[in-house]
Amino acid sequence: MIAASELFEGMVLRIEGQIYKVIEVEAKAGAAKMGGVVKTKLINVRTGHAWSPHFRPHERLEELELDRRLMEFLYFEEENCIFMRSDTFEQVAVPKSVLGPEEKFLEPGMQLHVDFFEGEPLRVAFPDVIEVRVAETAPPEHAQQDTAWKDAKLENGLNLQIPMFVGPGEVVRVDVKTGHYLERVRGERKRGA
Repeated sequence: MIAASELFEGMVLRIEGQIYKVIEVEAKAGAAKMGGVVKTKLINVRTGHAWSPHFRPHERLEELELDRRLMEFLYFEEENCIFMRSDTFEQVAVPKSVLGPEEKFLEPGMQLHVDFFEGEPLRVAFPDVIEVRVAETAPPEHAQQDTAWKDAKLENGLNLQIPMFVGPGEVVRVDVKTGHYLERVRGERKRGA
């Protein structure tokens, strides 16, 4: 059991028999006789439905102990992503709904941690930043200012805004959570460019 005030993003809870992943947490301090409140955004890991409950800071919630395994992403199969344990070669189908929007960053061969509860995959832990090659964009332009942006399509199919000075074939760093451009990777281009 854990106090609501100790919640953080990525935790997995069981509430009224349902399993939820914590997406957002915001603690609000109370004033005078009003107690504080912990605002959350939760996702039901089985149904994908969002829920935004509020808890009292000292309210006790059931945190689930997860079994974390390092696995390699192999391929997509309909609504599943197929991962393999490198030590046993066991393959596991992880529903795309478990990955959420981060699914678009999967590439064959990626090594990621997959969290299981009672044999069921509940969460795939992505790094905060991923490097991806620009597949399509206008030729680079060097402007007087760095505030001009243009449309680009990455090799993973994601469309985003990048600075004018980035050209096709260059590798950029992207924030996995927001899907926004962070910076251009200097030096060598990613293989296949």
